[in-house]
Amino acid sequence: MHGLRRYILGLVFAVTGCATTAPPPATVPPAVSIATPVVAAQCPAPPACPACTLCPVPKPEPPVAKAPILEAVEFDQLPGWQSDNLDAVWSAFRASCQALRFQPAWRPACAEGAKLDRPDGTAVRHYFETQFRPYRVANTSGVTQGLATGYYEPLLRGSRTRRPPFLSPLYAPPDDLLTIDLSAVNPDLKNRRLRGRLDGRRVVPYWSRAEIERGLASVSGKELLWVDDPIDAFFLEIQGSGRVQLDNGETVRLNYLDQNGHPYQSIGRWLIDQGELKANEASMQGITAWTRANPGRVTELLSQNPSYVFFRELPIGDPKAGPPGALGVPLTPERSIAVDPAFVPLGAPVFVATTFPNSDKPLERLVMAQDTGGAIRGPVRADYFWGFGADAGAQAGRMRQNLRMWVLLPKDYPINRN
Repeated sequence: MHGLRRYILGLVFAVTGCATTAPPPATVPPAVSIATPVVAAQCPAPPACPACTLCPVPKPEPPVAKAPILEAVEFDQLPGWQSDNLDAVWSAFRASCQALRFQPAWRPACAEGAKLDRPDGTAVRHYFETQFRPYRVANTSGVTQGLATGYYEPLLRGSRTRRPPFLSPLYAPPDDLLTIDLSAVNPDLKNRRLRGRLDGRRVVPYWSRAEIERGLASVSGKELLWVDDPIDAFFLEIQGSGRVQLDNGETVRLNYLDQNGHPYQSIGRWLIDQGELKANEASMQGITAWTRANPGRVTELLSQNPSYVFFRELPIGDPKAGPPGALGVPLTPERSIAVDPAFVPLGAPVFVATTFPNSDKPLERLVMAQDTGGAIRGPVRADYFWGFGADAGAQAGRMRQNLRMWVLLPKDYPINRN
């Protein structure tokens, strides 16, 4: 998690009196460092150095240069831009505009898009090239390469009552979970929230996964459903949304609603560090296979991730549509991604250049930034939504590819490049 405060450390020097005479003049003034005393007449004006004899003069540190995160480029610099089938992204873009159309920076472009009735790929390409400008996304170090992972909407088996084999609960948010919107305190902390609970008059961190599993949290009565596999339940938290086929024949959707505030920690990384799996084995499929071979260590494994997700139940609606993402619109399979909204505006079109999972085959296409995720941090970072079901899960579980990104923004969009 990002830090929420910056601390300014001051050095306080005790003094016993003021100098009564000045030092002899020097032809060349000596270099001043933090340990070099200067007379009171040279001290900074109060209140920085009130009634002092000797004032420390810190050696100035050179400013650290930051590479621009966004750099304007031309459309012909986007690999595969001309060959992408933009018909497939138009409905996803229109969905973004439904959420963005009242924002001043997006209103003109969305209004122009609304005038196009079922445009073909050529018209869509012309629309983006005339209404938007592409910006190459870079990390603050200047490196333009990042990481693409994948996620999907799984299908679980469950029940509304606890009975074997349905013993793993999925919860709605507990009543004692506090959510503090930090943007109300500081606008620079937009999209940042704290979670906690009251301990007397103090707000303290909410219970971790291990503590929730031990029964310390107030989750009794908040069970939405019970599913038949704790690993499936855990990966549902990672995916953020999924469908559950109930024992009565009904199928419902569970969607992310809140989280306990603890940072996400990779259980795959823990297995690698413990020597249980090799790096190329720590996929979703590899982790699942490890748990099948080590059923007595599943609780130990899952406790390595203190983060815990709470859900809400939603109707399926159109079975071809994905679940709603953080933007509040349905995700489009293979055309929606999750991003870090601190660097990429939520709802924006993003052109990605990556490869298919475990492959060198190029995956270069326009997608929509319509979701976020606890593990999605940094400018050049994306989670690619593959859709619903086992085939989508197979792709998502294997995806860990190099990535380059370009975000498309309306031509009058206010840019903060640093």
